[in-house]
Amino acid sequence: MSGLSFCILNRSTNTIELLDTIELDKKATPFELLNELKKAIEANAAFEQSFDSVLCIYQNELSCLVPKAVFDENSLADYLKFNAKILKSDFINYDTLASIDCMNVYVPLVNINNYVFDTFGTFDYKHSSTILIDTFSQKSSKETAKTMYINVNRSTFEIICINNSELLFYNTFEYATKEDFIYYILFTVEQLKLNPETIKTILTGQIEKDDDLYKILYTYIRFVDIEDANSYFKFDLTINTHTTYKDFIILNSFN
Repeated sequence: MSGLSFCILNRSTNTIELLDTIELDKKATPFELLNELKKAIEANAAFEQSFDSVLCIYQNELSCLVPKAVFDENSLADYLKFNAKILKSDFINYDTLASIDCMNVYVPLVNINNYVFDTFGTFDYKHSSTILIDTFSQKSSKETAKTMYINVNRSTFEIICINNSELLFYNTFEYATKEDFIYYILFTVEQLKLNPETIKTILTGQIEKDDDLYKILYTYIRFVDIEDANSYFKFDLTINTHTTYKDFIILNSFN
């Protein structure tokens, strides 16, 4: 709710032709976010072309994983109400995470969906955590030890811990300071009985090796690395590929 990201992939040349982010000054309401989306799309001629497929990704804290074995499509609100503030009028949907036999229940924005449909026609939508968990599950299948993945955003971050494609932990945390950031990470490490001296930790998103978040993390966690977003695609010459790890979610949504 505090920004918009756009990406266009030309599959015939396997080239990312557009990769852009708009950061808002504050967390927007659904109405304000729709106005920002309209302005951005109407101002860029690249969106006037026809597309073979369109995917809308929602990144918010309004999601909940439910094991497939106990999932009931008629109980979506019941799953969410214990860990997210939802309204009776909220539309709730879910993604299927076949890799871990779970459903990801979340709140998309109806006004955004309606506008995307009116503008581009038929489209798909997902929650960002679906993409993160799927991507990291595939990557962890090549690992022999537990791995902790941390995707950093401006005021929130996601922690995902996986062992041999088995999801051990997923949660989203809000932070305002570097102390908030490290507190939630170390608490998670403690609760999962992980060893900060040995746990492999992979960072993605809005974090740099010379910023305070990275420095405080490296003070307490020994093996830390920032992972590039995607090596499958070529990039248009106008795109800065040195910071594509910041666009990890949207670039991995094409896989």
